[in-house]
Amino acid sequence: MKRSDRLYSLIQILKDGQLHRAEDIARDLSVSIRTIYRDMDTLIASGIPVEGERGLGYSARAAITLPPLNLTETELEALHLGLAAVGNGVEGDLKEAAESLSAKIDAVLPEDRHGAPKSFGFAVYPFSDAVHGFRHLQTLRAAVRNRQKLQVTMQDGQIRDVRPLKLDYWGRVWTCLVWCDTEAAFATLRADQMAIAAVLPGLFVDEPGKRIEDYHYERSTDS
Repeated sequence: MKRSDRLYSLIQILKDGQLHRAEDIARDLSVSIRTIYRDMDTLIASGIPVEGERGLGYSARAAITLPPLNLTETELEALHLGLAAVGNGVEGDLKEAAESLSAKIDAVLPEDRHGAPKSFGFAVYPFSDAVHGFRHLQTLRAAVRNRQKLQVTMQDGQIRDVRPLKLDYWGRVWTCLVWCDTEAAFATLRADQMAIAAVLPGLFVDEPGKRIEDYHYERSTDS
């Protein structure tokens, strides 16, 4: 498993808000405890809201879904995209300005916000590649709103026919919860790992077992 994929797996584990021991995470990911400690330090340094310490356990204090706050979803997307492009694509005064703007945005966001990671502005290693997912957000958002089926080709070549249900932003990564018709199961797909997101003919309707509420029920019964 690549380090960036392992870090994303850590985010997926932590985002339930529960306390997780490093020993348990290391066993689940088939790595050493020392590796988990280093990865946790990396997540914290990159602005992911992780709490905890070695020997006790770790948790994340933010919710999964980014609420609208005082911005619309489109405004939030545009702001993050712009800062990501400048912060990761240039050097000098413009990069410094992007960092300064990010800090100013953090300063005025409500203290009780849920979901927006600390230092929201733009991604740093190991999440800088997440900016590639922005090219699919308009298609994904429209598909969620209009209940439009998509055929998604992932970077590894896997092709899925999906019903997009919900967009989430967590740990600087946009994901889409889908019902996958190809595998007949729910799946969470990373936008930055999508090579193609193509609109399929025909809309989908709510069907028992394939809705967001069914996903939440499934998760609650598994926990």
